[in-house]
Amino acid sequence: MVIVGGGLAGLTTAWRLGMRAEITVIDARSRFGGQIFTEHDGQFIVERGAEGFVFRSEALPRLASEVDLHEELIGQTVMQSYGFDGRQLSVLRAGEAAAFLGFQVPAADLGKGIRTFRRGMGSLVQALQTRLAERVALRLGQSVSEVESRPNGVQVVLQGGAAITADAVVVATDARGASHVLQSTLPGARSLFAAPCQSSVAVELAFVRSAIDHPLDGTGFVVAEDAQREGLRACTFTNAKFVERSPGDHALLRLFFRSTDEEVDGPHALDDTAWRDRALAGLRRVIAVAAEPRAWWVSRWPRALPVFNEARRAAVTELESSLVGTRIRLAGSAFHGAGIDAAVRSGEHAAEQILEL
Repeated sequence: MVIVGGGLAGLTTAWRLGMRAEITVIDARSRFGGQIFTEHDGQFIVERGAEGFVFRSEALPRLASEVDLHEELIGQTVMQSYGFDGRQLSVLRAGEAAAFLGFQVPAADLGKGIRTFRRGMGSLVQALQTRLAERVALRLGQSVSEVESRPNGVQVVLQGGAAITADAVVVATDARGASHVLQSTLPGARSLFAAPCQSSVAVELAFVRSAIDHPLDGTGFVVAEDAQREGLRACTFTNAKFVERSPGDHALLRLFFRSTDEEVDGPHALDDTAWRDRALAGLRRVIAVAAEPRAWWVSRWPRALPVFNEARRAAVTELESSLVGTRIRLAGSAFHGAGIDAAVRSGEHAAEQILEL
């Protein structure tokens, strides 16, 4: 069988099926992991993508145990968060950070924080990739142009025309990717192309600790919606939130931006230096910073955050209904709920569906 997409959902599907089928995982990128990407730069551990998963997750710890990472699981060092209302920082109550950003958090998640791995979320991707390489064909840098249901299985056509015939296929891409590869055989897939998504940029700044005039005694701060400027929504005090993320004499702060309406190119509207300058200016609105950053990392995620409105849910339901009777299934947070926990559970469910065919 073939799995199109080597993010966490695709790798989880492969892991669940790896002992029971001959599997090929195909990803157009130069690395596996999708929106999980950890960079190690000297003594800095920098999350370029997702920084963790919900504390109540059962799927992630279970998967971590299976790949011998359970002892690497860590929680937040601090739980206190700050809010910035445009004038000052104030300590927030549990759940109030979400209210600042304008969305709801389930009661079960309030005050729990998130979990990750001591060496970053990329540890999970690397562990899965290492173990899968022993029994699964892993292909990077290959684009799929079409997935077509056939009477005797599924044909996967690669960019350039080469084709693979498979007993079954799991499409574990983003919504647009699924729409692209499925629309020729399933017209209903076209509605996914317009499924709403948001773009984001994360800018991580490293400072000498003495340059920051704040105790950094919390997870970070969120910016009230009516106080946001140039897309800045929040900041994580990375070195305070998680252990061993920077040298002891440095502070590591990660600022999160959403594209503004004026920036039609979203994350690519500015170069890295301009994003650094924007992040520094935004930070200085909130906290006194006496020096320039020693290092910085800019991570762009165009159309990476799915918006689960009624139109999107209806498009996914319609597509999955049309897949009944075929040997094609969907996996990923683009279809079954946002977040790392949802991606893993979706991959596990896709594997179960394949085994039932």
